[in-house]
Amino acid sequence: MSKPRYRIGIDVGGTFTDFVLADVVGRTLMFHKEPSVPSDPSLAVERGIASLLATHAIAAQDVELIVHGTTIGLNAIIQRRGARMALVVSKGNRDLLEIARLRLPSSYDFTEPREVPLVPRNLVFEISSRMKSDGTLLAPVDPAEIEDLAARLTAAKVDAVAIVLLNAYRSASLEIAVAEALRQRLPDVLVTESGVIWPEVREYERGLVAGLNAYIHPLMTRYFDRLKQRVSDKGVAAPIYITANNGGTLSLETARARPIDTVLSGPASGVVASTRVGTAAGRKELVTFDMGGTSADIAVCQTGVPEFTTATFVGDFPLMMPVVNVGAIGAGGGSIVWVDAQGFLKIGPLSAGADPGPVCYRLGGVEPTLTDCYVVLGIIDPNTFLGGRMVLDADAAWQALERIADKLGLAGAERAVAAAEAAVRVASAKMATEITKLLATAGVDPRAFALMAYGGAGPTHANLLAEEAGLTAVMVPIAPGTFCALGAILADVRRDYVRTARHLISSVPDAATQWMALTTALEGLERQARAWIAKEGSIIGDSGIVVSFNMRYHAQAYEIEIIVPAALQPGLDAAGLCALFHREHERLYGFSEPTVPIETTTIRLGVIGRVAPVALPEVPARHATPVGHRTIWREGRQVTAAVYARADVGAGAVIPGPAIVEQLDTTTFVLPGWRAEADSIGTLHLTRATPATETQS
Repeated sequence: MSKPRYRIGIDVGGTFTDFVLADVVGRTLMFHKEPSVPSDPSLAVERGIASLLATHAIAAQDVELIVHGTTIGLNAIIQRRGARMALVVSKGNRDLLEIARLRLPSSYDFTEPREVPLVPRNLVFEISSRMKSDGTLLAPVDPAEIEDLAARLTAAKVDAVAIVLLNAYRSASLEIAVAEALRQRLPDVLVTESGVIWPEVREYERGLVAGLNAYIHPLMTRYFDRLKQRVSDKGVAAPIYITANNGGTLSLETARARPIDTVLSGPASGVVASTRVGTAAGRKELVTFDMGGTSADIAVCQTGVPEFTTATFVGDFPLMMPVVNVGAIGAGGGSIVWVDAQGFLKIGPLSAGADPGPVCYRLGGVEPTLTDCYVVLGIIDPNTFLGGRMVLDADAAWQALERIADKLGLAGAERAVAAAEAAVRVASAKMATEITKLLATAGVDPRAFALMAYGGAGPTHANLLAEEAGLTAVMVPIAPGTFCALGAILADVRRDYVRTARHLISSVPDAATQWMALTTALEGLERQARAWIAKEGSIIGDSGIVVSFNMRYHAQAYEIEIIVPAALQPGLDAAGLCALFHREHERLYGFSEPTVPIETTTIRLGVIGRVAPVALPEVPARHATPVGHRTIWREGRQVTAAVYARADVGAGAVIPGPAIVEQLDTTTFVLPGWRAEADSIGTLHLTRATPATETQS
């Protein structure tokens, strides 16, 4: 008999901390939600682990891996609750963060305030040490200057320091020397070197990466230390990994040193789970749709791989590190429905959140939300919400939407229904517009993509959105409310590396020499990456490399990223890389210039340590039988919908719409003219019904 082996995935949210317990040997998944503790999120983690072990009679020593995702760092940046930190810059560069990129938030509004710099000017210190643009030393470290700097930092009572010297992307040696000198004199201050954390050209953006890392470094260090202790207190000795912005994971020790790699990891985990569930069902072209209480987020996955971006924001600040490209497209279930001064119906951006929440929660909310609309339309049953643990007030929701109807000039006894349907249509139209734009930018046909819906409100709104956006399929995984926690234990270990490498590799006399210099830099980066992955933990099996180059035609002001297919990496030559660039440039912009010199600007390399996969459990085959029926409103008229319990829906079951599938963490709505069918792992596939299938069940 095989020894029991378990993995625990954890996603810390503002209201709940979600857990997924995977029995690796028995191929089963167990789910749990624990109320979050904002003052100490690790306490909810400890309680949840204890509950899982006790409920399922699991020995602590049988847990082989814990993977944890959190938004603590992100929230600290957004709410400006990070460390008191200083910035050390080259002489003459003190206003690096103040000047930024000299762009107004709104091009035509000269009164709109700019973002407040991450570090106040009185905590920015200049030193004379300097590198040349080629990475050689111009002015070495001055010991007397370092002594003075350490004294000033001590007097300023800072907890963290970011060192951002000119040209450090070429060589971090000078920053490292300054950092080591400061660590010797200020052992309790955490120091980040920009040339170590992210050595890419562009001073301001590199400075922000280092600054944001330093800003959350003390907070995240304390949190990770508490987390490790609380897990240990439960007798669990399993290694702890932290989800990362790029959809991978990092050991606790790496994340502790580089917390900036984790700030946008929460949404990325859901995208990772989507690609795994989609691939299992043979669907690799996906639009992921994560709709929670406050917002709805989407990402596009092609050929089973998420799209990445290096042009995202963390709060007010641009982040040029690669992250899974997740974009906010609209309202969440708690988004407030309101009428503006011109009489137009609006959804959000304000949200009722969990407190006071929607009007139907009876917790003091007075403004109707999308959740109230679902209740009025009959999509959500007030008596079975959260498995019956929370009874909703349908009358209060109805009255709140009647007030909206009055402002819109609607009349009649069912005017609340008209207002609710209008609000749902507005939300769907807004989100569909964003999805259509995103897919058009990618140059793909929306009809080839399935909408993977998760989050508490995602399955409720997904079919409405799919119909509006012209998508022909919707997928709802088995446990949408804990999907990000599932994604955590499905992810591989991954870290990204970057190196600025400007080389003309075609149509110039020394192209061959420059290509040799480029490949030498790539080989050095690969050695660095493989050395790191070899020390990142015993859970890693084999490893792989993903290589891309930022490239442009000589003298262009922008670059495009060229990902090198794995099959081409071993024998890659300049001609092959240039051919990839010409092809991609023509796909994006409609033309290419074969005679113009091509320039590389940046090498990007991702190293992936593959973790033995968790098998998604299969569900038994079983026909679906309704547990009841109820009246819903659809396009101004009442329709009878069959109601199903998700736990009773087995593999192969077919559910004709209109139908409602209820479970503890969400409600799935199947429109008239659509059908839902469960696959072997319990995922519901919603597609348009044909006359031959409309009567199946």
